[in-house]
Amino acid sequence: MYEINPQTGPETPWNGIPENDKYPIRMVEKKWQKYWYDNQVFSADTDSARPPFYVLEMFPYPSGTLHVGHARNYSIGDALARFRWAKGYEVLHPMGWDACGLPAENAALTHGVNPKEWTYRNAAVMREQCLSLGFSHDWSREFFSCDPQYFRHEQKIFLDFYAHGLAYRKESYVNWDPKEQTVLANEQVVNGKGWRSGEVVEKRLLKQWFLKITDFADELLDDLDGLTQWPDAVRDMQTHWIGRSYGLSIPFERAEGTAAHSGSDSLAIFTTRPETLFGAAFCAIAWDHPWVKDALPDYRTDLDVLIQECRQRGTSSRIMETVDQKGAFTGLYVRHPLVPEKTLPVVVANYVNSDYGTGAVFGCPAHDVRDYALAIHMELPLIPVVQPNDDSGPDGPYLGDGVMMNSAFLDGLSVSDARFVIIDHCVKMGLGSAKTLYRLRDWGVGRQRYWGVPIPMIHCPSCGVVPVPESDLPVVLPEDVRFDQPGNPLSHHPTWKHVPCPSCGKEAQRETDTFDTFMESSWYFGRFCDPHYSERAFSADKAEYWLPVDQYVGGIEHAVMHLLYARFFTKALKKCGYWNISEPFQGMFTQGMVCHKTYQAQDGRWLFPEEVDDQGRRRSDGAKVTIGRSEKMSKSKCNVVGVTDMVDTYGADAVRLFVLSDTPPQKDFEWSEEGIQGAWRYVRRLWALFQQFQGVYSHCSDDAEKPSVLSDPAMHLYRASHRFLFNLEQAMEGYGLNKYAALLRQWSNLLASVRVSQEDHPVTKDEGILLSTESDRWVLRQSWIWFVQAIAPIMPHLAEEMGSVLGIAPGIHRRPWPNIDQKMLQADDIIMAVQINGKHRGTISIPSTASQEEMVDAVKNTPALEKYLQGEWKRTIVVPGRMVSIVV
Repeated sequence: MYEINPQTGPETPWNGIPENDKYPIRMVEKKWQKYWYDNQVFSADTDSARPPFYVLEMFPYPSGTLHVGHARNYSIGDALARFRWAKGYEVLHPMGWDACGLPAENAALTHGVNPKEWTYRNAAVMREQCLSLGFSHDWSREFFSCDPQYFRHEQKIFLDFYAHGLAYRKESYVNWDPKEQTVLANEQVVNGKGWRSGEVVEKRLLKQWFLKITDFADELLDDLDGLTQWPDAVRDMQTHWIGRSYGLSIPFERAEGTAAHSGSDSLAIFTTRPETLFGAAFCAIAWDHPWVKDALPDYRTDLDVLIQECRQRGTSSRIMETVDQKGAFTGLYVRHPLVPEKTLPVVVANYVNSDYGTGAVFGCPAHDVRDYALAIHMELPLIPVVQPNDDSGPDGPYLGDGVMMNSAFLDGLSVSDARFVIIDHCVKMGLGSAKTLYRLRDWGVGRQRYWGVPIPMIHCPSCGVVPVPESDLPVVLPEDVRFDQPGNPLSHHPTWKHVPCPSCGKEAQRETDTFDTFMESSWYFGRFCDPHYSERAFSADKAEYWLPVDQYVGGIEHAVMHLLYARFFTKALKKCGYWNISEPFQGMFTQGMVCHKTYQAQDGRWLFPEEVDDQGRRRSDGAKVTIGRSEKMSKSKCNVVGVTDMVDTYGADAVRLFVLSDTPPQKDFEWSEEGIQGAWRYVRRLWALFQQFQGVYSHCSDDAEKPSVLSDPAMHLYRASHRFLFNLEQAMEGYGLNKYAALLRQWSNLLASVRVSQEDHPVTKDEGILLSTESDRWVLRQSWIWFVQAIAPIMPHLAEEMGSVLGIAPGIHRRPWPNIDQKMLQADDIIMAVQINGKHRGTISIPSTASQEEMVDAVKNTPALEKYLQGEWKRTIVVPGRMVSIVV
């Protein structure tokens, strides 16, 4: 038999297992991977009689190689997919590559390679790694988002969006990443920095292409209620991001004596707290509000300092929420709309966003945290208008409920009642209007880079913006580009951008921006349904057959970028007549990250684990090393564990088992050498255990019916097997993959306790489950068949190899999940040995659910044991399901 090379895996002695029974991991796994791939056993058939089930992991970027974080993500999806095959579904589980983006362009700069070459080379490596892990992907549907045959449909989608008024171009302040030299969407600015580069984001005024995601704000928000199979955290994050607000729009008239260069004599204010109007102490405007240019000269110095500071931040209102409140006077004043004789100063505040509401708010320092901080900083008055219910005044702003005061006709009303009364009053008096606003902004989709999908628009001096004719799609990238100049290589190309206008024929220029890469991942799930269809992005029939995705797997970090954009795209495509689907993903699972310890030298350099010895010192010079806490795997911190090394050393099944068994999949998981070695040993132990009973399997036919009479031990095994199947199914349905793995270990422990009596293998031990009849052996064989089916979602190679011995046809994932006999789930009596002062003295029969107290009572009430229980009862030890040991 094939021997494991000790160079590729740690050896562990096996008690009682012959050397030639060691599991040939590499040979077995490669054999089954070749069989699956050659026979396309995971290809989904639209015409299948099985009901459809769509499992999808988030679109991967071909960054180079897979690490065990990727392995965990795909192992979760693969286990769910294989389980659905067994439950009788026709499973669509595709794989492709989200291949556009700046990393490939940056690699071209760093390594001097073409982005396309870099992308396809990386994808080839990652594909082989996916295959080496035995994932059940349908590779016949593979595609690259950078392939013109894919993005020609994306360009057509954009043209349809444009025709339906969902795409437009305008000049606006945008988030500019100075390192990546491109625009970022609000969702891509994290704590004021680029989500990928980590550089502080600046504001720039540019003409940009936008998609009108705000047209679907209500739908995006309201339809979250129907996504009951999504994590609450994701739905809450999207709810907050969309940010629907009900309030009052009301103008504050400019006070006399102030020149109006902005062309407006009133300052439009939107507020969600209109009941606090009588507490207004100032009005605050955004740094880029039109009124800023009306500021009086004496105030320009402080204003310019603040404005320059604001320019260094992103445009997202989420950033505004995190800054320290600062302000500067303008010298302008407005009149209070409810108290005309009262004037309020107008200040520029760094927490007011021009993209939300009107870019202007009134400040009520007594009842708003940010207004309070600004008022203290600028020495503005505090006017309380809400009396706390308990008559206690807070040290800072009061934010709770109470009764209105100092508010004229609102006095004595509750806060909630006052809100409706003031809105009604202002509407009736013609002072303002009720309004609903959203924090969600339209999606800026233009990026100033090369390696992306060209935006199919042409700029003509005579005709303006002209769509590229459909017959001219796809608009492809030039390959003879240079990266030795800052900015967008497409803008510098000498010929590519120069084209005749499709409308008038005069000289014109192509749009040189390319799409945000989130465009490609916003509809790829639809293309997987019909990847070879050439007429459109997909046929509606096939898309509607498979969609929405039944089970989507990915990280929660995409909750308000990819997931929100994909939902918008789905609704926009429906509006444009592509399909009759409103939501892309029915079920959503967000897995935790894989973490690993970090090691840092005293000079600050990050070290690889192999550079550090067991005493926490650098191997090269013995210098002390700082061992940090476990962190998300990152190349920059040298704590990434590669998939290839782990598979070569321990095998795919061991890697899959470990990443799924140690921690609930929705929580962060810590990688350890001890853990992967334990999984490796378990895989080999299972094979050794299976080999021990191989003689029993050959005596039983696969089609034999269940015997009418079973011995008590056989019935115990039979019942336990049904219970394991039931609990495993419940664990998988609830994403409890770590519980699933634990149940498999328990089941294998039960199988390891079986002893079979045969003429050539007489049983001499009196412990465990003793099987002796032909009927008993049928139960053992059946239990092993079910167990092998149960390990298939997690350890598919081992399952196929065991299944081949048991006579199960290749492609065990298609073998129907066993029917569970509900009668077998009912509690039954078990036989437990009783040991007194170290000697076996008899047995008791008790319900399997009996408590320890009930077991002790059963021993005391068994007449045959009374004579052994004389004297003082000192100690009781219970081995669940096996034995009660008593010392008297």
